[in-house]
Order: sequence, then structure tokens, then C-alpha cells
Amino acid sequence: MITLNSPAPTDPKELRPLLHAEVDKLCDEDLSAARKALLEIELNRVTAELGREMDEAWASGRITKESIDEAVREYRRTHPDRR
Repeated sequence: MITLNSPAPTDPKELRPLLHAEVDKLCDEDLSAARKALLEIELNRVTAELGREMDEAWASGRITKESIDEAVREYRRTHPDRR
């Protein structure tokens, strides 16, 4: 069992089996909460990655106000029922 006083391994090769073991010990009622926590971790990772990519795109000029306006116009042209 992982406790607050245990030294926390940082090597993924050590940490992954420990986490799997902890998940395997969860009671059925706690599995949903564990899944939700893991999904939140993934959401945070993907959101941060998207933010970095967007910052790079703005900085490099791949995204501009004009390109956004054009994309909106194109979407509205091809999806007239979704204004």
C-alpha cells in the first residue's frame, strides 16, 4: 500500500506496477472515482498540450484573426443551418 510516508518512486517502470496494484485493490464502488480521476489527469494533459500548440500557432502566424474569420465564414457557408 502506498502511504504518505513511503518514498514515492519516480521511475515509471517502478511506479506503473505500484499504481496497477493499487487500482486492483480498490473496491467496486471506488472504481468509478478512480476512472474519473484518471480521465481528469488526461484532460489536463491534453488541454495543456493544446494550449502549447495554440501558442506556437499564434506566434508562428499559422493562426491569425483573419484565418479564424475565414474559417468561420467557410463553416457558415457549408453549414447554413448552424449559425
